[in-house]
Amino acid sequence: MPATERAIELLNIAARAADSKSGEDLVGLDTSGPLPFVDAFLIVTGNSERNVVAIAGEVEDELLAAGVKTIRREGRSDGRWILLDFGDIVVHVFHQEDRQYYALERLWKDCPVVPLELPVHDTRD
Repeated sequence: MPATERAIELLNIAARAADSKSGEDLVGLDTSGPLPFVDAFLIVTGNSERNVVAIAGEVEDELLAAGVKTIRREGRSDGRWILLDFGDIVVHVFHQEDRQYYALERLWKDCPVVPLELPVHDTRD
């Protein structure tokens, strides 16, 4: 059974929040097949420990504003890999080096990628 509409909605709220704090290389994965307890993962990269913490904080704030509380939070003190569990979705915010090392996309390569609805950024100077 694919991820629920609600999980996809929450995934997109989290993705927009991460994007607003300069989160990079955002990937949504539908994990509902192999994981019965979570519908989707959002994987995000931050470019420093401070950025990782800021991204995670913004994701929590925006999902709370949408009526979703954080069930579990891990790794905030180090700012290298912060895991945020919201029930239907889990958000992984990585420092660049840690994301390459743990390679969650490779671990979950059989899971379908969920297209994310992100704002278009003007790259002109």
